[in-house]
Amino acid sequence: MAELQRPTLCCCRKVLTVPSKSCEGGRALGQCRLVDIASASNFHSFKLRHFHLDLHLNFALKRMTGWQVLELVPIQPGVQTLVLDTHPSLHIHSIDCKVPGTAGSPDIFLSLSYRVDPFTDYGSSLNITLPATVIRPHRAFQITIRYTTTDGPAIWWLDAELTCGQTRPLVFTQGHSVCNRSFFPCFDTPAVKSTYSASVRVPEGVTVLMSASRSAYSKQDRVFQFSMEFPVPAYLVALVAGDLQHADIGPRSRVWAEPCILTCAVSKLGGSVERWLAVAEGLFGPYVWGRYDIVFLPPSFPIVAMENPCLTFIISSILESREFLLIDVIHEIAHGWFGNAVTNATWEEMWLSEGLATYAQRRITTEAYGEAFTCLETVFRLDALHRQMRLLGDNNPVSKLQAKFEPGVNPSSLMNLFTYEKGFCFVSYLSKLCGDIKRFDSFLRAYIEKFKFSSVVAQDLLDFFLGFFPELKENCASQREGLEFERWLNDCGPPLFEPDLSAGGVLTGPVQRLCELWGNDTSDTQVITTFDLSTWSTFQTVLFLDRLLDRSPLPHEVMTQLSCYYSTLLDGMNAEVRIRWLQIVVRNSFYPDLPRVRSFLLKHTSRMYTVPLYEDLCGGVMKCFAVEVFYQTQARLHPNLRRTLQQILFQTTLPCTVSSAPDAPPVLAPPILAPPTTGPTPTDPPANGTISLRDVNVSA
Repeated sequence: MAELQRPTLCCCRKVLTVPSKSCEGGRALGQCRLVDIASASNFHSFKLRHFHLDLHLNFALKRMTGWQVLELVPIQPGVQTLVLDTHPSLHIHSIDCKVPGTAGSPDIFLSLSYRVDPFTDYGSSLNITLPATVIRPHRAFQITIRYTTTDGPAIWWLDAELTCGQTRPLVFTQGHSVCNRSFFPCFDTPAVKSTYSASVRVPEGVTVLMSASRSAYSKQDRVFQFSMEFPVPAYLVALVAGDLQHADIGPRSRVWAEPCILTCAVSKLGGSVERWLAVAEGLFGPYVWGRYDIVFLPPSFPIVAMENPCLTFIISSILESREFLLIDVIHEIAHGWFGNAVTNATWEEMWLSEGLATYAQRRITTEAYGEAFTCLETVFRLDALHRQMRLLGDNNPVSKLQAKFEPGVNPSSLMNLFTYEKGFCFVSYLSKLCGDIKRFDSFLRAYIEKFKFSSVVAQDLLDFFLGFFPELKENCASQREGLEFERWLNDCGPPLFEPDLSAGGVLTGPVQRLCELWGNDTSDTQVITTFDLSTWSTFQTVLFLDRLLDRSPLPHEVMTQLSCYYSTLLDGMNAEVRIRWLQIVVRNSFYPDLPRVRSFLLKHTSRMYTVPLYEDLCGGVMKCFAVEVFYQTQARLHPNLRRTLQQILFQTTLPCTVSSAPDAPPVLAPPILAPPTTGPTPTDPPANGTISLRDVNVSA
């Protein structure tokens, strides 16, 4: 997943049984009680074989109403309660159970009692009492939960004005990391994977897509049906519905988007996706998910991209920058192997997904675009890592790869550069240990084949690594002084090793030289003019601007010169470049370029571009200007973003009223502020009728 927000921390611990293996240091994983404190569920007591969703989407009321069927098998004796993760925004109507009959006797249907208990501020626990006829070890039973959900953390309803085309409303879900418990009751932990299917009823003219391997549409009934034939964790179940059209861009890929941006999206990706997939398969083995489609979402999408299997979600704002788009799509492709096929078993070890995916992404870009390009992008990201390190300090626990978090802290706040870049550096170190990058590619292929469709912990990866390279185990590679695997996982601070990036010198060298020129007491304008930023790549330009930003505040005369040289030129570049220049403007209180800040915020309404600028404006002497711009733009901001910006501007927490009753009004959005003067009952499942599913999301 491509992350946006600057995180704090979180995570997880509930009993988890994992396969028995020997561990370095005498620790046997099968004897360890791994836990996930972000889940209230008792997922260790049951095997989830499959679940089905049947939903009706009501855009007028901003509700999803329907039912869920879970097929479960008890795996622990004596368990009398099924506990699932849920959320206050999800209202349960009823729960019943189907127990298959034995010896020709009919199935038994039972109405079950339940209660919902508080858990944390990001969820609740749904406790379902199971009768003795159900809880027989290794005998399957079905639970049907009828419910209504509104706009909890996973569900984003967009009025037409907030979409790209501004003609029809749109809804999407975002499950990472513990948000999907507000979409459907579940074992909301990455340790549990299952197949799923879904039927979704929508108004005429609405197209529904899901992260599924097969789909179909019945025009007569206005029902979309989906099936995911490969096991996935709950957080990777995703849905989007709205005015969406598609264009094929390869033999197994198509782009989905609102009509007004579809042509642009296709032109930016062209035939590249199939090329990237082919490179990835050459490195890591077959792509197991069948389809790789992409849907571009409006600027309200809260992160940059999400690796939902078969259907990557990506923010349309990134279309401005071809290089950032390239990196983000390749990163999500890499998740097809690292994160989706093999998943971290707890959120405490998210680096197993993001660190490995970042390494895989850079192997793909090296093969496709050369080592210099990959090194440039890596330098840019590692610069950001060290910048965060300077802000947090060397002893901050967020810099651990294997962090331990307190109960109640939301894992959605886990995403940080250490997960990606420190994880990448550790994987790079493992590659260096084996001495041959091609041998390490072979190891990664074998790792995927070994653990495909399962969830793992770090010890699984490291044990398999040392087993694959027995000479390293014999030479105690895991215990090399100063680079011990244990230190990599559990020590705070920067990476213990960084890869050699000198191959990028042809691209990073000019950036460094220009930064040095601007750092001199007297700028050599004649030499500076020989550097033509219009010929630079986006990553070169943002690396240069980031390093200038690191030096802020700059002398006023330097800012005047910088503006004279670059402001007009940067106006014509993409948003990734412009936001960095505007942050320099704001942090240096350079008023002559303030109109550019206003123009940028009037145009861009995504979290990725607004929040950093508003934080900088309010952190300096320009808060009044920020408030003025906010009043001009707030009606075009998603309610969640509007609430965030109000908190930044006014340092207050606004109430967020969540409906839990079936006929209560939907969640209240934060009010649009004036400038200062000085449930319906769910329908029952259809009695009959099936639709043939295809291996691709289909149009209405």
